[in-house]
Amino acid sequence: QAAADGRNEIGFTALAITLVDVVVFFPITLAGGIVGNIMGQFAWVVVFSTLMSLLVSFTITPMLASRVAKVTVLNPKNPGHLLLIGFERFLTWLTDAYASLLKGVLRHWATSIVIVLAAFGLLIASFSLISRGYIGAAFISQSDAGQFIIKVELPKDGTLKETNLAVNKVEEYLATKPEITDIFSTIGRTSGVLSGQATPYLAEVNVKMLPKEERSLRADVYAQLVRNELEAALPGVKVQTVQVSFFGGADEAPLQIIVGATKLEDAMKYAQKVLGFYKEVPGTLAPELSVEEGSPEIKVDIDRQRMAELGLNIQTVGATMQTAFSGNTNAKYRDGAYEYDINIAMDEFDRKNIDDVSQVGFVNPAGELIRLEQFARIYQTTGPSMLERKDRAASVTVKSFVLGRPSGTIGAEIQAKMAQDPPPPGVTISYEGDLKNQSEGFGSLLIAMAAALLFMYLIMVALYDNWVYPMVVMFSIPVAMVGALLAMALTMQTLDIFAMLGMIMLIGLVAKNAILLVDFTNQMKAEGHHYKEALVLAGRTRLRPILMTTIAMVAGMLPIALAKGAGAEWKNALAWALVGGLTSSMLLTLVVIPAIYSIVDRIGLFFTRKNKGGGNPPEPSHKVEVLDSELIA
Repeated sequence: QAAADGRNEIGFTALAITLVDVVVFFPITLAGGIVGNIMGQFAWVVVFSTLMSLLVSFTITPMLASRVAKVTVLNPKNPGHLLLIGFERFLTWLTDAYASLLKGVLRHWATSIVIVLAAFGLLIASFSLISRGYIGAAFISQSDAGQFIIKVELPKDGTLKETNLAVNKVEEYLATKPEITDIFSTIGRTSGVLSGQATPYLAEVNVKMLPKEERSLRADVYAQLVRNELEAALPGVKVQTVQVSFFGGADEAPLQIIVGATKLEDAMKYAQKVLGFYKEVPGTLAPELSVEEGSPEIKVDIDRQRMAELGLNIQTVGATMQTAFSGNTNAKYRDGAYEYDINIAMDEFDRKNIDDVSQVGFVNPAGELIRLEQFARIYQTTGPSMLERKDRAASVTVKSFVLGRPSGTIGAEIQAKMAQDPPPPGVTISYEGDLKNQSEGFGSLLIAMAAALLFMYLIMVALYDNWVYPMVVMFSIPVAMVGALLAMALTMQTLDIFAMLGMIMLIGLVAKNAILLVDFTNQMKAEGHHYKEALVLAGRTRLRPILMTTIAMVAGMLPIALAKGAGAEWKNALAWALVGGLTSSMLLTLVVIPAIYSIVDRIGLFFTRKNKGGGNPPEPSHKVEVLDSELIA
C-alpha cells in the first residue's frame, strides 16, 4: 500500500521528468549531416530506454517494493547498523543545515536577488573560459588510437624504383623501434586526392604501435619525432605523418582553406599569404599548398601560321600527339564473347626526352612527312602538380595538420589574421576539413539544443498548466553549464561534438532536480502553506532523492571520464561535462531555484494584491499549521 501511495504521490513528477528527457534527445534523432550519422542511434536508444524505464517504474517497481520492502529498525547495539546510523545522522544534520540556509535565503527579498545575480555572474565567467582559450574547440578531439601513417614523397621526377628504395630505408628504421609492432607499405599510390591514380614518387607506410599504457609518448608526438628523424636520414625526401581518424582511415588535414579566383595566379598569390598566416599560428604542422609548382613537363608552343603552310591543322596534330603519348584504344581484340582494348602508342624508349618529342612525325595531305620541330617550339619547363577547380573557378587549398592544440582554436586564430588582411576583389574563400565540419556540426547541435529547450518548456507548460513555473525549472540549466565548462577547463578537455552532446544531455538530467523542488512546492502551496514554508518543506523532503540520483549518475560517469584506453579521448569530454554539470547543478540548484521561485511568487503576490485593492491573498480553505511565522513575515 505504501508503494502504491508513493507511486500516486510522485507519479506526476516521474512523468514530467521522463517526458523532459525524451523531448531533449528527440531533436538529435532528426539532426542531419555527419552529426546525425554519428549520434542518431545513440539518441534513439536514450529515448526508448527512458520511456521503458517510465513503464517499469509505474508497474514492476511498486510491485517489487510491495513484496520486498520492509521496515528496518536500526539498533545501536548491532555493529552492522553503526555505519547506517552514522550516515542517517549525517544526512539529518545536512538536511537541517540546508533548511536553515534556505530560511536565510528566503527571509529577505534582496538575498534572493543577490543569489540569482551571482549565478548569472558565474555563468558569464564560465563562458569566458572558452573566449580566453582555457577550453579549446574542435570538431572531434585528437585521440591516441596507437596508429599513424607516414607519407613519403620524392621529387616529381622520381621513379617507382627510387621510391621503393626510400621506403625500404624507412622500414629498416621503423623495425628498430620497440614501440612499433606492425608495418605495411604502399608504393606508387596514396590515399587522399591522388588515390585514384598511380604516382611513382609517392608512398605510404601504415604503422601500428604498442597499446597506450605500454609506451610513454602519445602517438601524434611519437609520429612527429619519427618524421624529424626520417627527414634527417633521407635528404631530398619529404616525410609527413598523418594520424588515423575517428572514422578509421587516414586523417585528412583538419585545417583546409580553399582560395578561389578566375585566374590561378591570383589564387596562388593570396594562398601564399594565407600559408604565411598558418606558419605564424602555434600548433600548425607541415602547412602546404595543394597546388605546388615545380612538376617537370615539356611544353609545346605551335606556330599556327607555319603549321598551315605545311598543310597541317590543329586537329591532326592534336590527335597524333595524343596517340603517340597517351595511346589509342580504337582497335579491339575479340576472344569468343570477350573483347579487349588494344592500346596503340609510341614505345616508351621513343618518348623519354625533349628530343624524342621534337621528332614526332605528321603526314600532310601531300604525303610529306613533317616533324613537330618544323612548326613548334619545344622546351622543358615546370608547372603545377595538379589543377583544382571549385565552382568552376581555379582554386588552391591551403592545408595543415595540427599538433598540441585543438584545430578549431587554431582555425579561429587564422581566420582572425585573414580578417585583418582580407582577400582582394575577385578572390573567394571557403572552408573544408574540420573547419567546415565543426561549423556544420556545432550548428546542428545548437539547433537541437534550442529545440530541446523549447520542447522542454512547452511540455512543462502543458503538465503544470502554467506559463511561469516552467521558467523557474529552466533556470537549473545555466547553473549546470557553469560546472560543465569548469570541469572541462580543469581537466583540459576540448569542446567538440561529444562535449556538446553532453551539454544537451545535461538539459534533461539537471531539470530533474528543479522539477522535484518545484513540484513538491506546488503541492505544499495547494495544501495552504505559504510559498516560503512550502520551499523549505520541499527542500527538506527532496534533498535525499536529489543527492541519491545525482551522486549515482556522477559515479556512473566517472569511469568514462577517467578512462585512458585507445580512443578514450573521444568520450572523456562528454563524461566530464556531465560530471561537472551534475555536480554544480546539485550544489547550486538547491539554492538558486528556491531563490528564483520566491522572486516569481513575490511578484505574483504583488500583482494579486494590487488587483484586489491591496488586500491580503485569500486564506486556504482548510486549517494550515504555520511552521515559521517569522520566516513568512
